[in-house]
Amino acid sequence: SPSRGLGDVYKRQGFGGPFAPGGAFYVPTGATAYLNQGNRSLGAGLELRYALLDFARTPAVQAARARLQEARSRYANGLRRLQLAVSEGYYNLQRNDQLVRIREADLANDLVILQDVLALKQAGLVPRLDLLRRQAIEAESQELFTQALADRAVARRRLATLLNLAPAITPSASDPVRLQPAWPLDLETSLLAAYQGNPELEAVLATREALAREKDSVVAQLLPKLSLLGRAGGLAQQTSQWSISGDCCGTTVIPILNNGGYDWAVGLTFRWLLFDAGSTAAEVRSLARQEEGQAQRYAAQRNDIRLRLEQAFFEHEASLAKLASARRGVAASLEGFLAVSYTHLT
Repeated sequence: SPSRGLGDVYKRQGFGGPFAPGGAFYVPTGATAYLNQGNRSLGAGLELRYALLDFARTPAVQAARARLQEARSRYANGLRRLQLAVSEGYYNLQRNDQLVRIREADLANDLVILQDVLALKQAGLVPRLDLLRRQAIEAESQELFTQALADRAVARRRLATLLNLAPAITPSASDPVRLQPAWPLDLETSLLAAYQGNPELEAVLATREALAREKDSVVAQLLPKLSLLGRAGGLAQQTSQWSISGDCCGTTVIPILNNGGYDWAVGLTFRWLLFDAGSTAAEVRSLARQEEGQAQRYAAQRNDIRLRLEQAFFEHEASLAKLASARRGVAASLEGFLAVSYTHLT
C-alpha cells in the first residue's frame, strides 16, 4: 500500500541485509530516497576501402600527371615572358637614354645656329623669315627634347615596376650600347628551334593529354568496380551511481560500472553502374570537344610563334641594314663637314 515504505516491501518479499531496518538501503514508511546516476560512453570506428579492380584509376592518375605537367609548363612560360619583358624594358631604357643625348645635342646645335642667325639679322644680312624659320626649328627641337626626357622617365618607372623596386629607387641603364652580332641561324632553323621544347606549346599539349585521360576515366566509370572493405569499431561505457540521499538513510556509494566491446568486419563490394540517363555520355562528349579545341589552340599557338619569330627575324635584318646606311650617312656628313671647314679656313 502507499503507506508502506520500500524497506517494508523488501522485508515482506524476504529481502534482508542492506534492505532490512538499519541497512544501507532501508527506507522507512513516509521517508524518501534519491539515487544520482551518471553515464559516460565513447565510441570509435575505422573503415578502410581498397579498390582491387578499378578501370578508372589509371587514367585518373595519368590525367593528374598531365595537369601537373601543364602547371609546370605554364610556370616556365611565365618565367620566359617575365625575362623577355625585363630585357625589353632595359633595352628600351637604353634607347631612351640615347635619344635624350641626341635630342639634347640637336637642341644645343639649333641654339647655336639661332644665335648666329639672330646676329646676322641684326646686321641686316638675312631676312626676318629666316630668323622665324630657325626659331620654329629650335622650338621643335625643344619639344622633342622634353618628350625624350618624359619617355626616359616612363621607361625607368616601367622597369622599376617589372623589377618590383621601391618607389624611391630609380633604375638606370649603366651598360654601354654595343652592336650585337648577327643572328647565326636562318629562318627555318630558327623556327624549328622555337618549336622544340617550347613551354608555351607544351602547356597546350599537356592540357590536351589531361582532357583525353579524363575522358577515359569518365568512360571507365561505367565498368565494374571491385573493392575490399575492412571495418572495425569499439565502444566503452561507464556508469556511476553515487549519493543515495534523502530523509532516511544517509549516504551510500555504489562502485563504478565499466562496459566495453568491439566488432570488426571484412568483405568485398561490387559496383556496376548500369544506367545513368546519359550523363556520362554527355560528359564524355564535352571532354572530347574540349580536346578538339586544344588541338585547334595548339595550331594557333604555332602560327602565332611563327609570326612573332618571322617579324623579329625580318626586323633584325632591317635594323642591320639601316645601321649600315646610317654609318654611310654619318661618314658622308663628316666628310662634307670637313670639306666645308677646310674651305672656310682657306
